[in-house]
Amino acid sequence: MKEAHILLVDDEPNIVMSLEFLMRKNGYQVSIARNGTEALEAVDRTPFDLILLDIMMPDVDGYQVCQHVKQRPDRQQTKVIFLSAKSREDDVQKGYAAGADLYVPKPFSTRQLMEQVQALLAA
Repeated sequence: MKEAHILLVDDEPNIVMSLEFLMRKNGYQVSIARNGTEALEAVDRTPFDLILLDIMMPDVDGYQVCQHVKQRPDRQQTKVIFLSAKSREDDVQKGYAAGADLYVPKPFSTRQLMEQVQALLAA
């Protein structure tokens, strides 16, 4: 089986660094987008198996990126996990309404996140 390709989208460098390390350590191929615009360009260029997506970014927010992914017929298999400090119930509902497969509030356990990533990719 080919290694899964994951896109990390976050404007916080420390989060990107730790997630990139974690995903590579677990055998995944990783690409990085530092904002929503870069994420949209990456999604249009490359099919990803899974996207770890922040919501609050300076240009295009995570909701818009997720909707873009889910509206593309050739990206229907892409799983999206929101990682966000926005943890109110209406934020979570908005995330699922945008097409998220999972919504994980920050701060999160990296061990639990890894289990959730592996489960989604196996599904």
